Parts: sequence; C-alpha cells; structure tokens
Amino acid sequence: MLNVTKGIILSGGSGSRLFPLTTVVNKQLLPVFDKPMIYYPISTLINLGIRNICIISSKEYISFYKKLFSNALSLGLNISYETQDAPNGIAQSFIICKEFIRNDPVALILGDNVFHRLPKITRFKNGATVFAYKVEDPERYGVVEFSKNGKAISIEEKPKSPKSNYEIPGLYFYDNDVVRRAEILVPSERGELEITDLNKSYLKDGKLNVIKLEDGIAWLDAGTPTALAQSSDYVQAVQERQGQKIACIEEDCLNAGFISKSNFLKLVSSMPKSDYKNYLLKRI
Repeated sequence: MLNVTKGIILSGGSGSRLFPLTTVVNKQLLPVFDKPMIYYPISTLINLGIRNICIISSKEYISFYKKLFSNALSLGLNISYETQDAPNGIAQSFIICKEFIRNDPVALILGDNVFHRLPKITRFKNGATVFAYKVEDPERYGVVEFSKNGKAISIEEKPKSPKSNYEIPGLYFYDNDVVRRAEILVPSERGELEITDLNKSYLKDGKLNVIKLEDGIAWLDAGTPTALAQSSDYVQAVQERQGQKIACIEEDCLNAGFISKSNFLKLVSSMPKSDYKNYLLKRI
C-alpha cells in the first residue's frame, strides 16, 4: 500500500482559459462527460488508497463543494476545505494546507487533471516523486530532461527549446519537508510560487524521483475548451466500450474498502433515478 495517507486537490484559479464557461462556476465543477471534473482527481486519490483529502478553492465556491460532497463520510472519506484568495501558484497549496499536512507526506493533484490506468504506486521514498508524460507540445509545460541512464537532470518551465518531450503532469508526492521548501520559494516573474521551482529544489538535493508513464496510460489536462471536449470524448468512448465508468467515486470507495457493501447499497438507494444510479446497482 502507498504510505501517503493525505491528498490535496487544487481547485482554485479563475479558469480564464475556459471563459465564458467559468463566468459563474468554478472550472472543476464543469462536467467531463457524465461527472463533475473534480470527480476525476478525487478518484485518482481514492485509487491510491488516500481517503484524507483537502480541497482548495476560492471562497465563493467552497459551499458548492461542501454540497457536492455532503455524503463524504458515507463514502468513508474525510474531506476538508481551504481557501486560496488569489491564484498565487501551485506550490502555495502546501503553505495553505500546512495544518492539514502536519508531519506527514502528502500527494497533490490538480483539479483539472484526468488520469486513467495510472499504475499502482506501492512505495514512496523520502523526498519527492513526480511523473513524466510524453507529449507532442512540451513547450507548454514543465519539461524534464533525462541523462543517458534515465535519471532526471534538469527541469524547465515552458522552455522555448525543450530538452525532451517529457512533461510533468499534475500529480505529485512529497515528504513533509515540502512545507518548509514552499515557504522559502521566491515568486516567479508572474508573481506565483511555481511547482517547477519546488521540484527543482528537490532535484538539486538529489531527492527527486521521476517515473516515466508508459504507453496506454491516459493523462488529460481539461483546462481549455478543446481539452475539456477531448476529455469528455475520451471518457465516453472508454465507458461505452468497456462498460465501466471512469471516476465513479462510489464504486472506487467500495473497491478500496472504504465502505461496506451494505453501506454502499444504502448510499445508492438514496440517489435520484438516473443512469448513474442504474450503473451502480448493476455493479453490485
């Protein structure tokens, strides 16, 4: 089992890339096919065995998330909430969640990231662990360079001339030194505490582990209109072909052993009539 028991989901930001869709709603509450976007990162954490989750969002949307996850305890989840007053960078998440993290290691996942078929992580070492995903347009991301023996040797944020085609997607694992490291980061030119700078600090100290994600693993950043549509199309296609939903958090919690079958049935029976409810009944 993964020895990380706490996870943070960063669901803040203005969602400007999705304007006007985000004029009245938080980006992570938009649908990715048949579920709210935030179901996908929560599902990823559940499948990693993480049930203690802190959701960061802007103050005006916290009540929406509390309503959406009002059944969290029935799912065996412990969900807490923190606010990010302004989009001051991904790395600020660890400062905001300092009391949540305390002396434990922690996972961070971005609220608009969709992962599918992510491999099981059975062990987490001290330091930091991130992933590397091969893309066609690495200049849009934080790019990791590898040596001939496959060791990460540099990370660059949105480089004009990328040194590889591997970018670091929005799922990260850190030891509890992450809070101290985040607190001493210097804001970038755009005034943010950059996650790339945080990863660089671990790399400099020889404490950054980078795992290449193999072919067949899907990663989607649903933060633009095109990517949002592509994510929905992917989920719909896979679900229809395989007959199994992606990011069905009730089913995930049952499979993870967070809830019993009897409690699962009680939860499903309370749902309104829908294809989602019918699916869950069929799974039992």
